[in-house]
Amino acid sequence: MKGIFFKSYFDTKTILCSFLATCHTMLSCDICGETVTSEPDMKAHLLVVHMENEVICPFCKLSGVNYDEMCFHIETAHFEQNTLEERNLDTTQYGTLNNKDNSLQSTVGVNLSIHSACASNHPKGSAQSLPEDTLKHNEVYSENLSESRKFLKSRGKQSGLSEMKESIYETMYSPPECPFCGKIEEYGQDMETHVKTKHASLLDTPLKDCDQPFYDCPMCGLICTNYDILQEHVDLHLEESNIRQGMDRVQCSSDLELAHQLQREEDSKRRSEESRQEMEEFQKLQRQYGLDNSGGYKQQQLRNMEIEVNKGRMLPSEFHRRKADMMESLALGTDDGKTKTSGIIEALQRYYQNAATDVRRVWLSAVVDHFHSSLGDKGWGCGYRNFQMLLSSLLQNDAYDDCLKGMSVPCIPKIQSMIEDAWKEGFDPQGASQLNNKLQGTKAWIGACEVYTLLTSLRVKCRIIDFHKSTGPSGTHPRLFEWILNYYSSEREGNPKVVCTSKPPIYLQHQGHSRTIVGIEERKNRTLCLLIFDPGCPSREMQKLLKQDIEASGLKQLRKFVGNLKHKQYQIVAVEGALSSEEKVARRQASQVFTAEKIP
Repeated sequence: MKGIFFKSYFDTKTILCSFLATCHTMLSCDICGETVTSEPDMKAHLLVVHMENEVICPFCKLSGVNYDEMCFHIETAHFEQNTLEERNLDTTQYGTLNNKDNSLQSTVGVNLSIHSACASNHPKGSAQSLPEDTLKHNEVYSENLSESRKFLKSRGKQSGLSEMKESIYETMYSPPECPFCGKIEEYGQDMETHVKTKHASLLDTPLKDCDQPFYDCPMCGLICTNYDILQEHVDLHLEESNIRQGMDRVQCSSDLELAHQLQREEDSKRRSEESRQEMEEFQKLQRQYGLDNSGGYKQQQLRNMEIEVNKGRMLPSEFHRRKADMMESLALGTDDGKTKTSGIIEALQRYYQNAATDVRRVWLSAVVDHFHSSLGDKGWGCGYRNFQMLLSSLLQNDAYDDCLKGMSVPCIPKIQSMIEDAWKEGFDPQGASQLNNKLQGTKAWIGACEVYTLLTSLRVKCRIIDFHKSTGPSGTHPRLFEWILNYYSSEREGNPKVVCTSKPPIYLQHQGHSRTIVGIEERKNRTLCLLIFDPGCPSREMQKLLKQDIEASGLKQLRKFVGNLKHKQYQIVAVEGALSSEEKVARRQASQVFTAEKIP
């Protein structure tokens, strides 16, 4: 590229002054113009300032060499008549004024170029302060220059690098370039003549007053003397920027594609994990609700009895005896009564009449037997056991003899069969589909809807009431207690402390469990307390209530205050009488679009 870039601090007058400094009687540095008093000082100056720092050729911008190599390069690559010039320089101190002028011109070209390359790195105030009359001392300078060159040549010979330098610099030859306008001349003398004739005025004119135009690069701040060269320089900046932007776009596109791929992999992994979790939750629910095809009541009873035998808690003879009793009960379809406890309602009536001084009034349901879970239905049979409790009360009530004539309390597999028969009649098709229309041979849970369906198929009039949200502080359900009180106190019984009603017990369902309500207390502080039979309570605990002297602590397992019932939702099934055949048909049709009655 033609032209030369100038730093903002470049001052042509400084160049001239540096050249003039070389004419002083003292020894002057050929590169930066520094003057010293002796040859040892000059050697030290060359070693410290130039040989240990980077030196750049003023003609072809060669760098990365030491001072000796640079001098050798300048003399061989840029001075074709080096031998003639040295001879002229050696005779300078004895020649005519014309010879002095020629030497001066040659020195101007050399020192101007050398100092231009080094001024930015080694500006010297001493060079600027020298007077102009130092031109008179060119003879002394020539002598010093010759001595300095002889000294440097001797050092080059001593280092043994002369032949290698010559071969290197011959291959790196380039013609000199004008530092002002960028013009290239083939020979160094022609360049000197060009500078003297074309740019002599610049040597005496400050840079700020020069008519030569300078152009600043808007991107890097470099200065050009030629607008076309500046344009080429700026175009290079733009091309480099476009290449960088293109690479950035390619990199951005690659990053975006990678991000999309990672997102797709993450989405696929997330969907796979969600599917796995859903399957695990579904299988867990199947196991929880007895729909995992792991067998029903019979299989669980036999398996648990075998475990008892293996642990030594049951004799083999006892195992075979209980197995035979179970098979007989399943064949007859009736409960064997081994989990039943009777007479509790009568015992409670005696207790409230003789004790319970903290109770103002109490309402008890009709007679009901307690049934608890066995080895065959432990963990899933609470709904069946509560149905047995409710049915045991109805079987002892003459009002239901017509619809329950000839029945006895069925075993759990028989109850499952009865519910399936009700589904086949057309009751609750939605509930049937949720349980795959199959209960026998499974451990499927049943709830309020299945109890309602079975009772209705038996022509027992009942209804479901849904307490779908809490109606008191801290998630309590005081409306549930009020409804139970109204249910049992609706009969005109006068004002006794203990009221034994003819109302059947109430089936109570909540998430994960169900129980049976057999009465309600009204305390002297006007709070209400439910009396509840839990199928999870074993017979030995319930039989403690049959004692003559029942302690208040014995009723703790039955009593449930408002603060004890904090499930999110509750459902109850309340029996209200018997149905005719026509009413049964109507309820069957209604159950096909059945919705529970909700208490607001």
